[in-house]
Amino acid sequence: MDHIDQASRSAGETEVRVPRGEGYTYAGSAGVLILVSAAGFGIYLIYRLALPFLPAIVWAAVLGILIAPVQPHLERRLGNPNVAAFVSAFVAAVLVAIPLMFVLQQLAREAAEGAAVIERTLQTTGWRQTVADVPVLSTAIAWLEQRLDLVGVIGGFARWLTTHSATLLRGSINQAVLLLLVFYMLFYFLRDRRLVARALKDYSPLSSSEAARLVVRVVDTVHATVFGTLMVAAIQGALGGLMFWWLDLPAPAFWGFVMGLLAIVPVLGSFVIWIPAAVLLALDGEWGRALVLAAWGGVIIATIDNLLYPAFVGRRLKLHTVIAFIGAVGGIILFGAAGIVLGPATISVTLELVAILKRRFREEPMGS
Repeated sequence: MDHIDQASRSAGETEVRVPRGEGYTYAGSAGVLILVSAAGFGIYLIYRLALPFLPAIVWAAVLGILIAPVQPHLERRLGNPNVAAFVSAFVAAVLVAIPLMFVLQQLAREAAEGAAVIERTLQTTGWRQTVADVPVLSTAIAWLEQRLDLVGVIGGFARWLTTHSATLLRGSINQAVLLLLVFYMLFYFLRDRRLVARALKDYSPLSSSEAARLVVRVVDTVHATVFGTLMVAAIQGALGGLMFWWLDLPAPAFWGFVMGLLAIVPVLGSFVIWIPAAVLLALDGEWGRALVLAAWGGVIIATIDNLLYPAFVGRRLKLHTVIAFIGAVGGIILFGAAGIVLGPATISVTLELVAILKRRFREEPMGS
């Protein structure tokens, strides 16, 4: 026992003496620096490990945010969080995955056809004879053709799509794997959402009120992006594609998809497709179909944005239109398709963190 007591006294003496020495401060600072460096390196490694799964994580989180408000009611009805999470993930898969896979398959089949139809139309002489009777149009087209080989550009695009149609189909298989991962992760996000929220709170340097404001900002941005941007664009594209199908125009799914993509871009929109299509129909003598397409595009497709966007978004998106556009397009360039949500969310989070820092600096003046 004596040697144990002696060791204990030695340890106690060491604990008392070391904090008073100069070496403790240096060692403590070095230790903190090592810990911070190790933690930073670990976070970087985690990012690299998660990077292949980033699209699945983002879309699972987006769906989780959208479904989370109804999840407690479903859990009370079913009485089991596992069953409730499975039901929600399964319903989301049916509502999202099946239509998406059908659209992807249809796009792969129609992509080359759409460009080929335009190429054949431009190569015919009938529309040129009609345009010749309108001096303004004939002058404009002549000026454009002197500077741009329209037939060559469209033809090259058609050949590229034909060559890469197999790649598009393989891409749809990859999308199927991605969707499986999305709904696999969605199940755990819904079931363990409280655990996820607690973990974020425990590992965050923010206070509870600051973390709550940040979460609200992210949720609002996701809702505004999904409903205000993606949903409205999808509806505009679907309306355009349905009219193309009803008028028996070629590749309705492809052109509907293109109109949906263009609807996301400010200044541009679905009119970039349906106006030229109506003009081509008119030049081909199809005045009835041209007027129907122009009326549908000008009255229905063009106004649906003004009706739905305020209803879906309201005041939830606290980003200027230009900033939101930069976030969405820049996010797509940087992160792929998931960037359309991840980009604006990144900007929103960063702006909220800057606001938190400003509040802290106001509450803690220099020298305090």
